[in-house]
Amino acid sequence: MIIGYARVSTADQSLDLQMDALEKAGCERIYTEKASGGKDDREELARALDVLREGDKLVVYKLDRLARSTKKLIEVSEHIDNIGAKLVSIQDGMDTTTPTGKAMFKMIGVIAELERDMIKERTKAGLEAARARGRKGGRPKTDKRKLTQAITLYDSEKHTIAEITEMTGVSKGALYRALNERKERSI
Repeated sequence: MIIGYARVSTADQSLDLQMDALEKAGCERIYTEKASGGKDDREELARALDVLREGDKLVVYKLDRLARSTKKLIEVSEHIDNIGAKLVSIQDGMDTTTPTGKAMFKMIGVIAELERDMIKERTKAGLEAARARGRKGGRPKTDKRKLTQAITLYDSEKHTIAEITEMTGVSKGALYRALNERKERSI
């Protein structure tokens, strides 16, 4: 069986590109989630790994969708290897059925981790430079009254997200974060 796994980091990002590529690659079942790659407790990834059997393939759009650290990539790869399954990364052109593919997998993992660390470093330096000039970093605070209004409009199921954001001035991301937080509190 060919199993696909797709992930985006935030609720306002789209899975469409990855889904199209995974379907084109012949995936019979696709697991998706919206969660940070830095999190190790991703439910849908765990489900995808649980259903893998000997001879199956786990297909991802890019390795950084699977994990953000070399350590996690290697753990996942070893788990897949121990089952007797294979790992394929479409964009990275990598297939662990070959010795070259296995070596490429490890090199790409190191590069993905380096890229993530460099982004963190640049972001931190940019925020420090902005603070030194008297600016505050981070997301702007969302007006709680407007956010409550946006959630009420969402719950009414009478308006699209675009209409709600236009009426209230609350960003799509802020609305989705609030809805996700509400959902987590109710669990």
